[in-house]
Amino acid sequence: MNEDKKQKREALMGKFVLTAQKIGDQIYLRTLRDSFATIMPLFILAGIAILINSVVLDSTGWFKSFISAETMATWQNWGNIITNSTLNITGIILVIAIGYFLAKNREYDNPIGVVIAVVPAFLTLLPMIIETTPIDAEQAVRINGVISYGNIGSKGVFAAIITGLLATELYIRLTRSKRLKINLGDSVPPAVGKSFNTMIPLVIVVSLFGFASFLIQLTGNDFMAIIERFIQEPLRGVGTSLFGYLLLVCLGNLLFSFGIHQSVVTGPILDPLLMVNMNENMDAVAAGQHAPHIINSAFHQVYGALMGGTGSTIALVIAILLFSRYRAYRDLSKLALGPNIFNINEPVIFGLPIVFNLPMIIPFVLSPIVGTVIGYLATSMGLVNPCVVTIPWTTPPFLSGFLATAGDWRAIIVQAIIIVALVFFYLPFLKISERVARASAESLAG
Repeated sequence: MNEDKKQKREALMGKFVLTAQKIGDQIYLRTLRDSFATIMPLFILAGIAILINSVVLDSTGWFKSFISAETMATWQNWGNIITNSTLNITGIILVIAIGYFLAKNREYDNPIGVVIAVVPAFLTLLPMIIETTPIDAEQAVRINGVISYGNIGSKGVFAAIITGLLATELYIRLTRSKRLKINLGDSVPPAVGKSFNTMIPLVIVVSLFGFASFLIQLTGNDFMAIIERFIQEPLRGVGTSLFGYLLLVCLGNLLFSFGIHQSVVTGPILDPLLMVNMNENMDAVAAGQHAPHIINSAFHQVYGALMGGTGSTIALVIAILLFSRYRAYRDLSKLALGPNIFNINEPVIFGLPIVFNLPMIIPFVLSPIVGTVIGYLATSMGLVNPCVVTIPWTTPPFLSGFLATAGDWRAIIVQAIIIVALVFFYLPFLKISERVARASAESLAG
């Protein structure tokens, strides 16, 4: 009877894993994951520029006694130029990446041709007339024929996702229709022949997006504003709320506990939402304003689910080294501590293991709640500055908090409190896991 129950549990678990793997392999999720991973270095560069502007070149900061305010203001323009060329053109960069990777995932033979189609399609969605306030002016003026950084930056992320996916799919399908190809023969250069082969599909794709944008502008609205109002903001409001964020990261950890990396399934859903919040925080700081969002991509790394590795397993490694007498666990933890410092925890996930190990799955899945709530409360109460700088995911704890908050030393204390709390959170489950491991070892020895 027990054997039957065990087989049923294993069969159910196998179906769950298979379903999650299929979701993770879904072509659109895979495309988004590849696209965001590719453009992330640009956001890190923008974060470095903002960090220098906010810490080194801040006229009220640490270096005010060594650098004149005039010199600081002049050199801050370097950071502003970097921000404009990276962070503030997020929409255009992202639509290029999505078009390219979706074409690659569809095994389309001319990905660069897709890029040539999706960028104009994205630009057709921009408003023809924008309102802006000139320098030293009090009233906004309407300007025609300009592209605003505000529309192609963070605000354009979801428009880029929608355009990149839809325009690419439409373009690829149209180019595979023989009726829409213009064949000039073998006497012309290959690049010219390929261009004419895809000319009609390109014209159709850009014209359709342009016509849709034209119809919306006849109503006095614009496509970008509608996407922001009815798609981006509702999704972001739910996904980056405290409850919504915790639900997604705990679900991601649950998948990881069955051997499926959380970035495969929940990453493409959560990452765009966190990135928009992060970009708006960086924009606000660059403009000398208060950062509006507590939960963002840097918060995710500093306090949430990724400090010391997914599930903050650096706390588990510390708990083993301080309190465990089980030699197998101690030997593994000594090997895993180095990678864990740099947020790499596969040795713990698969070596301890945490995967398919019920006593360790429970704290692993619930651990983001501890760090997130402590970090969220500390930030909302003003005990620590919000996260405003994008940092590499391998940045060690303590240094990550200091850098992400633009040099707020109190973030180090908050991270230390989280690690201590998680050490004691993991501890009782660790003891249970040790007993199970010892019993299994004795059973095999007998």
